[in-house]
Amino acid sequence: MTTVTQIATADQLWEANIQQPCELVRGELRMMPLRYALHGWINANVSAKLATFVKQHNLGYVFGAETGFLIARDPDSVLAPDVAFVRRERIVGEIPKKYFPGSPDLAVEVLSPSNSASQIQEKTEDWLHNGCLEVWLIDPQRKTASICTLNGLGVQIETVDTLSSDLLTGFALRVVEIFQ
Repeated sequence: MTTVTQIATADQLWEANIQQPCELVRGELRMMPLRYALHGWINANVSAKLATFVKQHNLGYVFGAETGFLIARDPDSVLAPDVAFVRRERIVGEIPKKYFPGSPDLAVEVLSPSNSASQIQEKTEDWLHNGCLEVWLIDPQRKTASICTLNGLGVQIETVDTLSSDLLTGFALRVVEIFQ
């Protein structure tokens, strides 16, 4: 592992090869705790359902937890959603070998007890203001899901009984199924 005294860019983060979950937010390295078991199970559950649908319909690519998306430069931001979807037409040739350049079309965030409301809001806004079309927030404590989009007035959040998306025509996941 390369030792870097200060990590402020995506390139430094890549070279440092940090073995703990982290994100780079506007040039600031933020370490994240390991996820608890319920978080991982919900993440895998959503990933499996989404990946199966996307593959069956040849819509694009689903990326698993901790995949880095380089969403901004100068200052650099590399965020890692719990699940991400990128439309097929956005990837020409091979899947990038380093961080994905840009935001996913859909970012799924499974909330943790350690997440504050301001952290969730900040990350959702970072995704949406940097090209992500939708953010799904899944709350294991409340057993709810919300779909966040950007409209002319700012971030719109709608709590739903079924996760669906214009990006994934025909996909429907009842929220109750996420927690079963």
